[in-house]
Amino acid sequence: MTFDKMDEGVNKMCTEKKEEAEEVVEEKEEREEEMISGKQGWEEDGTYQSWQHFLKGAVKDLAHDLGCCGCPLHLPPPLPLLSPPRPPGACMAMLRTLSILLSLLIPAHTTRSPDCGGILTPSGLRYLAEVSKPHAESVLRRDLMAPPAPAPSPASPSRNQIISVKVDKFSLTLIPDTGMRLSIKVDLGITSAPSATKEMRLSILADLHVDMNPEGNLELVTSDCKPTLEEVQSTEETDSRSSGSDMDKQINVEKICLEVFKLLLLPNERLMSLAAPFPITPSCQVQYLPLAAPMYSEQGIIISLQTTFQVAGTVIPLPVSPVPFSMPEPARSSPSHLILAFSKHFYTSLFSALEESGALNVSLPSSLTTATLAERITQMGSLFQEDLPVVLQAVTRSSPHVVLEEDKAIVKLFLTAQIGAGSALFQSFLSVNVDVTARLHLSVADTRMIISVAAIEDIELSLATSDVGPILAALLEELFLPTIREEVPAQINKVLRQGVFLPHIASFTYTDVNITIHKDYVLIPCNLQLEARTGQASTWE
Repeated sequence: MTFDKMDEGVNKMCTEKKEEAEEVVEEKEEREEEMISGKQGWEEDGTYQSWQHFLKGAVKDLAHDLGCCGCPLHLPPPLPLLSPPRPPGACMAMLRTLSILLSLLIPAHTTRSPDCGGILTPSGLRYLAEVSKPHAESVLRRDLMAPPAPAPSPASPSRNQIISVKVDKFSLTLIPDTGMRLSIKVDLGITSAPSATKEMRLSILADLHVDMNPEGNLELVTSDCKPTLEEVQSTEETDSRSSGSDMDKQINVEKICLEVFKLLLLPNERLMSLAAPFPITPSCQVQYLPLAAPMYSEQGIIISLQTTFQVAGTVIPLPVSPVPFSMPEPARSSPSHLILAFSKHFYTSLFSALEESGALNVSLPSSLTTATLAERITQMGSLFQEDLPVVLQAVTRSSPHVVLEEDKAIVKLFLTAQIGAGSALFQSFLSVNVDVTARLHLSVADTRMIISVAAIEDIELSLATSDVGPILAALLEELFLPTIREEVPAQINKVLRQGVFLPHIASFTYTDVNITIHKDYVLIPCNLQLEARTGQASTWE
């Protein structure tokens, strides 16, 4: 009877704990939905930390209850059950409840979504084929014109030797929903004796696509390849079919198909450079990570990217975008080789990373001195007996915010300026909240996006703290607004003067750039340009 009552009590307690866990799960799901939809910034305001604290307390309470009822708290090897033993079903139910709570302590990973990307257009594919043509000819010449193996004996006939290789056609075309088709036609000059020559045509038709490997890098792979070799003209009086068969064995066209992607001036080493980290400031880096293999449409090859920022080598968490970004496809064929797109969330994340790295904490020199301020603020005279320069030390008090409208990009900075005197020993006597709304100017140089503060549209000053008594808002603006209006853009532009590297592959730069700002995203149509080794750029029309 006693054990029956104890079992009934344990089962009741397990049922209660299970119900509590189910309520926790429901509330967590509601919180996650609110966070993803942007209704609450619960990651930013500390609510998520409070939520974890609550869960840890629930785990602790439940673990205590389990220990009290004699349930084993460790996995194999199991602890011996304490006396008196408890029903295994009740203990397992409580352990499952504990497992649920422990899993809730792991931060929820929101669905990865792109914040930028690009479309390589059919025009871009034609350009890549054009610049790859001489490269392919060089590779084929090296592979096909290698000296033939020596004849086994002097009596054996000499083998055919390729004396010339010329790529007559090299094209890349788009296959929607599938990939690309590479077509190559190569003219070969062949001799087997000083007076015997012939011309043959090597044709290669291959299907290619870009895939994502397990390491998360994009790589070019061959899905199908069909080589053919035929004789065009000959001065020998031999059977062309047997001659062609001999050349098949010598050229080894199957080997060419195994490495056909090397004929493109876009080997996988270059594709890997797309995801390389690029510096923004000495302590801040940007990295563009492919989210999946590209998609193929009539408009081009669509690549979706997610940006991560590192500060001092550590990836920093960024606010979650409430609206998933998708690459806006052009309504018609674009003459540009490449169309890059960046979401509003990308720019907000960029400024948030700069804030996290401390790059937006700037010193604003002023033409004021303590003596000139004492003429307007009487208590200054009692603080400083000598005339000292006045400096404004501005630090961010909350994350910047970027707004994109049609033909307009705006950044909102929320700063606190400590106003003080002295250079070696800074002594603050005023603290002013500064909210700046500034217009951004965007341009592209080589492979970098140059972002600069073009003009201040609005500034709001409010007194935070004062060691020199109350100060009217009008006097604050009169004394410090000119310095802030002039120096904030100048100092921010110094931080951004190196630009932000765009997603790109090695040896290619961007030209003929046309930036258009739309609501919530920026489009950057541009042409590709291969950097010439001689120092002069290679162009294509």
